[in-house]
Amino acid sequence: MMTSVDTDLIRVLADPLRLRIVTLLAHQTLCTTHLVEETGAKQTNLSNHLRVLREAGVVETEPCGRFTYYKLRPDVIETVAGSFTDLATAARATRAADTKRSCP
Repeated sequence: MMTSVDTDLIRVLADPLRLRIVTLLAHQTLCTTHLVEETGAKQTNLSNHLRVLREAGVVETEPCGRFTYYKLRPDVIETVAGSFTDLATAARATRAADTKRSCP
């Protein structure tokens, strides 16, 4: 059984600033101003990263007056984590069975 990992989503989460944003949003719903303060990133750079996260479905927005708040979608993170858990399970089974493909 082959296990698939969403490589596009991994690429989105692999960026250090985006991973920092995701980590912050895992603990609190924040607006762009908060994220600028927490990360030290420039507003335009941060907005571009938030757009990428939004388009990937990792975060969702919540308008609040003139501010936009961002919150993490835990189901997306769980899906990625589940894919890696499945890979680890398959690797354990392979090691236990000592499965090797014969060389030609």
